[in-house]
Amino acid sequence: MARMLRTNIHLISRRNFGSFSTIKPPSHIKNETVKSFGPEDNKDWDLLRSSIMKLKGSSLEIPLVINGERIYSNDSQGEVKFQRDIVPQYNPADNKQIVANVTQSTRSDVRNAIRSAMAAKQKWNNFSFYDRASVFLKAADLISTKYRYDLLAATMLGQGKNVYQAEIDCITELSDFFRFNIKYASELYKQQPIESTPGIWNKAEYRPLEGFVYAVSPFNFTAIAGNLVGAPALMGNTVLWKPSLSSTLSNYLLLTILEEAGLPAGVINFIPGDPKSITDETLSSPHFNALHFTGSTDVFKELWAKIQHGVTNNSYRDYPRIVGETGGKNFHLIHNSANISDSVLQTIRGSFEYQGQKCSATSRVYIPKSKSKEFLTDLLGLLNEPGEKSKLLPRNTGSSSIGGGDLHGFIGPVINEQSFNKLTKVIEQAKKDPDLEILYGGKYDSTQGWYVSPTVIKTKDPYHEFMRREFFGPIVTIYEYEDAEFEKICSIIDDSTKYGLTGSIFARDREAINYAQEKLKYSAGNFYINDKCTGAVVAQQWFGGARMSGTNDKSGGPSILNRFVSIRNIKENFYPLTDYRYPSNYE
Repeated sequence: MARMLRTNIHLISRRNFGSFSTIKPPSHIKNETVKSFGPEDNKDWDLLRSSIMKLKGSSLEIPLVINGERIYSNDSQGEVKFQRDIVPQYNPADNKQIVANVTQSTRSDVRNAIRSAMAAKQKWNNFSFYDRASVFLKAADLISTKYRYDLLAATMLGQGKNVYQAEIDCITELSDFFRFNIKYASELYKQQPIESTPGIWNKAEYRPLEGFVYAVSPFNFTAIAGNLVGAPALMGNTVLWKPSLSSTLSNYLLLTILEEAGLPAGVINFIPGDPKSITDETLSSPHFNALHFTGSTDVFKELWAKIQHGVTNNSYRDYPRIVGETGGKNFHLIHNSANISDSVLQTIRGSFEYQGQKCSATSRVYIPKSKSKEFLTDLLGLLNEPGEKSKLLPRNTGSSSIGGGDLHGFIGPVINEQSFNKLTKVIEQAKKDPDLEILYGGKYDSTQGWYVSPTVIKTKDPYHEFMRREFFGPIVTIYEYEDAEFEKICSIIDDSTKYGLTGSIFARDREAINYAQEKLKYSAGNFYINDKCTGAVVAQQWFGGARMSGTNDKSGGPSILNRFVSIRNIKENFYPLTDYRYPSNYE
């Protein structure tokens, strides 16, 4: 009996240690260095080409991973054998090439994943913070060394990124998320009550949530997927991960890296498949405790409504945490004092990097009439650079072509046929609209890959649909305003869309900068001065927007980790009472 009691005390002690931090993270944590992949970086190019050819030559069958077990399409479930669906993930630069065949989860698989997450929870919670942090520190090192080129290749082939866009995503930002989250978590655990009266010890315990976290990740950033599952798991939670079909290859490779780094079975359960059936099954569980989401605004609204319905119907033990980052209609505001050459280059990068498939991409630009001719001449001149000099035009052929994509090009394909069809409808609509003029682009081609050219549109109406609706592609709309109406255009920027994600002011005039910064206070969760509205760096610019752009919990910063813990305060008294009465209770 005494031995059993000692064992139980030991387990309790370990469990509590997992919710407190008594360690310091490595002092050398800093942003991962971005490899430039310039013409002199021959070794990097050779290693990358080798990884691309390796992955290109083998269409992997990607399984579900539940409690550490790989489950393929024709695997049995207990004594029942059945065939799960398989859906291909295509290379968007070569839409006939399958890069992966993805096993699809059934509703029964989702229920098993929930049981796995709940069963693994106690063991994972018993890990000390040191043990949990070690997994993610090692994973970050594996990403930036052993698996760097394989993860780059998987992201490039499956998600249509050029090498620089892949490098700043799946290598530097991803490893930054893992490392800096450890630093932030350590600082969070150290936040303790600052007062204790004599004979009293007060402490705060940062418990993981009681249920599981449902992580829904997008196609466009491997790093976002890593943070959606990694942030809650670091804090002691277990996770159901539904990846996007269009990023399953890189996401599965990331999971195997985490497993190699020591992630226990069942902590993160990988369940690709039909979003509706997986979500319905997940949100119907009484153990559902948090949504960690990045995707479209409309989908997030639907999930919010379903969760609210579950709360009102007493489906859950807790009020689930809802953490989401969604869309944006992000702006560049050019003032007449701006450096026009710089603002043009920043706009090209902001609008067309990764084909505009960033939630932060520049989608609307406001130019003063006095500078419009200079701005548009420079912009169209760069876009119209002839032949091989232009990196802005998609190139499908030549010695640098790998799997239909151009290793050295600036522009690549959009992600899939659905996106291609949506964007072509937008372009055709623009061609017929008398309030719109296509200044550049408006072309598209799906012969080999899903290619849409960079497209610049001019509108006469600052409230036009094209200045309000998110397209998520390489389309930017420009409006010219009267120089004297700078303050008015700030008001229009603020109230013409439902979003509030990112935006930029370009100006030398400090008064104009200050005015825009104050007037547009709620128009952008990330506001930039003389810089493009994309490219937030972990630990430098915490990322997220409000309004209909999300819950603004700021990935890449410390505040987001608070959403995945439930604080318990503990008061211990060392002095026994000698009387129930207070001094004021005298006769």
